[in-house]
Amino acid sequence: MKKKILIVFAHPEATSLTLTMVNTSIETLEKMGHEVILSDLYAMKWKAVFDESDFPKRVNSDRLSFIHESGNAYATQNQSADVVAEQKKLLDADAVILQFPLWWYSTPAILKGWIERVYAFGFAYGYKNGTNEFRFGEGILKGKKALVSVYTGGPQADYSPRGVNGPIEQLLFPLTHGALFYPGMEVLPTHVIHSAAFITPDQVEIEKELWKKRLENLFIEKPIPFREQNGGDYPDRHILKDTVAIGKTGIVAHIVD
Repeated sequence: MKKKILIVFAHPEATSLTLTMVNTSIETLEKMGHEVILSDLYAMKWKAVFDESDFPKRVNSDRLSFIHESGNAYATQNQSADVVAEQKKLLDADAVILQFPLWWYSTPAILKGWIERVYAFGFAYGYKNGTNEFRFGEGILKGKKALVSVYTGGPQADYSPRGVNGPIEQLLFPLTHGALFYPGMEVLPTHVIHSAAFITPDQVEIEKELWKKRLENLFIEKPIPFREQNGGDYPDRHILKDTVAIGKTGIVAHIVD
């Protein structure tokens, strides 16, 4: 069945491994019969800074409250055109793929800025009733798949369970759990290519084949089993109950064994 897949990627260099893999994504998905929606943030010259210029019709001109101004702009249809366009892409898509290099243990600033500006109050948070009731497994993007494809400069050993950088899924928890699962998407395990700056042409071909297989299983692969906020594990919507994840704290406590 034909699906719509939104690819959001962040890299300014046309010869980068990131763009090579993005092109592989497009070619593979279209060959499968899917429709690809693209957001090339650098080519779009995406405004990464979330500031007062995002709200030409302010509720309060004396003090900038991002929650109040964002919520008002979304509710009254006074958001900037670029934000509206990206929100529509998200709503239209059956799956969202983020492709980017790991810069200082996170996304490039332009991608973080895309999330900050597009995830308006009432849209991605404060959904439906302006509270935190519909989040972490529920929300406006529930039912959609999400897949992160990231490229690191360091070797795989650095990101192993006891590696100096820490495991990639823990480093990207704010993105996978906090930005993708929060508004309801089912997040698949992160796809990583290590030592991207030192990769050989032969290795690139191998990585392209591995990535193609991930894409072929995009709609059947099991997601990371994050605990849903309203699934019973968080009675007050904030803290795990005592009988869940006994002896565990931090990130691992919020993932079902």
